[in-house]
Amino acid sequence: MAIKIYIDQGHNPQNPNAGAEGMGFREQDLTYRIGVELARLINSNPALEARLSRPTADTQLGTSNASSLAARVNDANSWGADYFISLHANASSASSASGIEGYVFSLNTPAAELSEDIVEKLSEATGLRNRGVFARPTLYVLRKTAMPATLIELGYITNANDARLMNENPALFARGIYNGILEYLGLS
Repeated sequence: MAIKIYIDQGHNPQNPNAGAEGMGFREQDLTYRIGVELARLINSNPALEARLSRPTADTQLGTSNASSLAARVNDANSWGADYFISLHANASSASSASGIEGYVFSLNTPAAELSEDIVEKLSEATGLRNRGVFARPTLYVLRKTAMPATLIELGYITNANDARLMNENPALFARGIYNGILEYLGLS
């Protein structure tokens, strides 16, 4: 039986729960494209199976921030996902802020190990700085999932290089995440 990986492409195409904007890009568009590429890689591996929170670019989840987050978590839980990966783009008032971060409910857990492998392989693939993995127990998608879950900040949408790279090469980010998943699962 295939290992089920739920890919949550952070945010909705429109409010409520639209994402950050920077350098002429929208977070929800970047995460959508990277998620589609990641699902393609995962589904090409017979040991794995992926499901997307947003199967189309205009998929709108929920009618509020709370119901949007609940829709993602409930879908992953009811599908019986083995792992949950939420994709996001970071933002900062400092345009020099750059790099990749992972968030988990708590450290020293399978979710933290998965997150560390993803952040490491994503950093290797993209050349962006590995900023580490941190506990964020208040994040809904990390609190309410029934499986190990991580939220990955792929780069800073407010940094010209990070944003350009996410936009121009979503497959590179997908490959880095995929390599991290394989590393964690011992399939590399």
